[in-house]
Amino acid sequence: MTQIENAWGAGPGEGYEALAAPFRPIFAEIAASATERDLNRGLPHEAIRQLKQSGFGALRLPVEAGGKGASLPQFFNLLIELSAADSNVTQALRGHFGFTEDILNTRDSGRRSLWLGRIGGGEITGNAWSEIGTGAALDRFSTHISEKDGRLVLNGAKYYTTGSLFADWIDVGASNAEGEGISVAVRRNAEGVDVVDDWDGFGQTLTASGTTTFRDVLVEPQDIVIDDERFRYSSAFYQLVHLATLAGIGRAITADVATAVAERRRTYTHAAAGRSSDDPQVLQVVGRIRAAAYAAGAITLQAAAGLQRAFDAHFLDDAEAEEKANAVAELEAAQAQTVVSDLILDASTLLFDALGASATKKPAGLDRHWRNARTLASHNPRIYKHRIIGDFAVNGTPPPYQWRIGASAG
Repeated sequence: MTQIENAWGAGPGEGYEALAAPFRPIFAEIAASATERDLNRGLPHEAIRQLKQSGFGALRLPVEAGGKGASLPQFFNLLIELSAADSNVTQALRGHFGFTEDILNTRDSGRRSLWLGRIGGGEITGNAWSEIGTGAALDRFSTHISEKDGRLVLNGAKYYTTGSLFADWIDVGASNAEGEGISVAVRRNAEGVDVVDDWDGFGQTLTASGTTTFRDVLVEPQDIVIDDERFRYSSAFYQLVHLATLAGIGRAITADVATAVAERRRTYTHAAAGRSSDDPQVLQVVGRIRAAAYAAGAITLQAAAGLQRAFDAHFLDDAEAEEKANAVAELEAAQAQTVVSDLILDASTLLFDALGASATKKPAGLDRHWRNARTLASHNPRIYKHRIIGDFAVNGTPPPYQWRIGASAG
């Protein structure tokens, strides 16, 4: 069925249904085993392998480069559909899609050509930026590049290295000998790279967001980029991946609660109907959940249109227009974040009001929706986004584009 037939609204762009059609059978297969994977901590290796083979990792690449030519709204709508199947898979690919977006924005023709070939050929990239300690907060990573025996080598340790366990490459935030912030791409299976699935969060447990260490890993000069050269709307982009994931969780909640209510035979003596599927109060709860999922998707796609404008402005050779487009994209992402998070967190709790106590049994797996939504909503705290939005509304203060997290020096 199309999005319109499912009452989720029309997909963005006239060609969206044709773009989405080949991936939907894969999404359905991923969804069929999502609960079992969550219950048994089964990492989604097979799901990601299927998506790689289908060209999902090259969605944003031009068709002539082996991609699908998807616009940003189309891309994020597909992420919503994937997240409805399994939000872990979307988050595991978040670093890859951010890296791909950076390649699409680069003005370095050699780097662009190199990576379009790799990504168009089905290779994917993991993420290794966050560190434990003070360095990241002070804009200096402890992970660093140095010279050894006439070659450049990478040493350091990273945490929250989401998706790296499934990847062909890892995009690493580091410092060079001059103390500049850089990014380095290294092979996932290169000698000296060790990826450990030690993520112990209660949600998004299958994203392999654990520790990666680098010990004298050989680095090619062509795979090093100065941090300042990365695409300017990156923080908004990465945040929107989380919002698309949350919107997809909303759809998953909707599907699960609707199925459970339709199948439910037990009821209460003081209920408003003999069956839950006929009970107006229960139906009201289900309707409220579905409306929240619908609104979350619509808000996410509205913000995605702002990102598309920022992407387009990058190629206009008009620095002022690009700066304005980036600021607006960041603000729209922040405004969307504060609302979408509330909508889906609320929905993930409401679903239990439509069902009985048996819905809390572990085999049902319904708790995963709240755990996953709560984990995603804890990234990039909303309290700061509320302040940034208010500062813009009152004082016209532009939002910060890039920021890092770490222990303060004090």
